[in-house]
Amino acid sequence: MSIALLLTDIQKDYFPDGRMEVPGSVKASHAAQRLLDFFRVRDLPIIHIQHISTRKGATFFLPDTDGIAFHESVLPRSNEVVIKKHFPNSFRDTVLSEHLRTSGIKELIICGMMSQMCIDATVRAAFDKGYECTVGFDACAARDLTFNGGNIDAKDVHGAFMAALGSVYANILSVNEIIERLNKCT
Repeated sequence: MSIALLLTDIQKDYFPDGRMEVPGSVKASHAAQRLLDFFRVRDLPIIHIQHISTRKGATFFLPDTDGIAFHESVLPRSNEVVIKKHFPNSFRDTVLSEHLRTSGIKELIICGMMSQMCIDATVRAAFDKGYECTVGFDACAARDLTFNGGNIDAKDVHGAFMAALGSVYANILSVNEIIERLNKCT
């Protein structure tokens, strides 16, 4: 099977007491953990993406801070790939493309933080590179946003981005639906 799990930015700064808490991060991380456990039991490829901010003025994911550490729900094992990135798009200036190509990966199951930023950027880039993408919508979370003087609730931000990605770029499924689908293939 040429499929891999891409766990994106499930790092401490996005959790309670972190520098950029994301509403729903705990619940989403537990859903991501279910996917991780499924892939581990079947010995399928797993890739952890770790954001380390090098942008001037950044306030979170700062180098040499506890905030860049992976959340305990999805800690990588020594045999799992960890790819560090510095931009929302997990492919930009990383070895991700090369790793996927040499591993023969054609399909990505993607989850993590934040729906409106790194998940969106990574899914669109993966699609543009020819990968079939599936997003575990309940294993992702978003933050509140503001636009044109109005507030947009995190739930609505998440829903809008999942709807947009689902229109062209990815299959948008729950973790249960992904596991059910993969069980039929393995």
